[in-house]
Amino acid sequence: MRLTTRTNLATRVLMFCAVHDGRVVRSSDIARACNASNNHLGHVIHQLQQHGFVETMRGRAGGLQLALKPRDISIGRVFRLFEAGVPFAECFAGAENTCPLTGECRLRGFITRAVEAFYHELDMVTLEDLVRGNCGLETILALAPERPSACVTQAPPSPTREPVSATPEPISR
Repeated sequence: MRLTTRTNLATRVLMFCAVHDGRVVRSSDIARACNASNNHLGHVIHQLQQHGFVETMRGRAGGLQLALKPRDISIGRVFRLFEAGVPFAECFAGAENTCPLTGECRLRGFITRAVEAFYHELDMVTLEDLVRGNCGLETILALAPERPSACVTQAPPSPTREPVSATPEPISR
């Protein structure tokens, strides 16, 4: 299984915003820190904004910031958003499927279950799990590297938690 570039970039954008939670950050800073094209990043940020993960502000002091708390952002939900239109294998491609085995092949059912298990595991991971206590990540994504970090390393989360809701609460403004 290979994730799309957009899924990868979406995760980087969200981690950058989470490291700088409560601050408006510029997409150019994210692009520089995450080794990403401004153009590709713009498309990803737009999609993240449309689905309520980030808020964007225009103008001289503009940029973006998280629209939800890091603990309320399910990585499984983010992955589903960006991977939904990409068929895992040809037999999942609908009209583009030319596989002659589709009608009798049992592999598709096993793949479907495996992909759902993959997403189920990611549903239990939040953005907070990726950034909380991750001093190395904070160092890499720091906007002002000369400033000492208050980061305290914490143990990774236990994988036995309940999945985060796939649908976030509406954002009140």
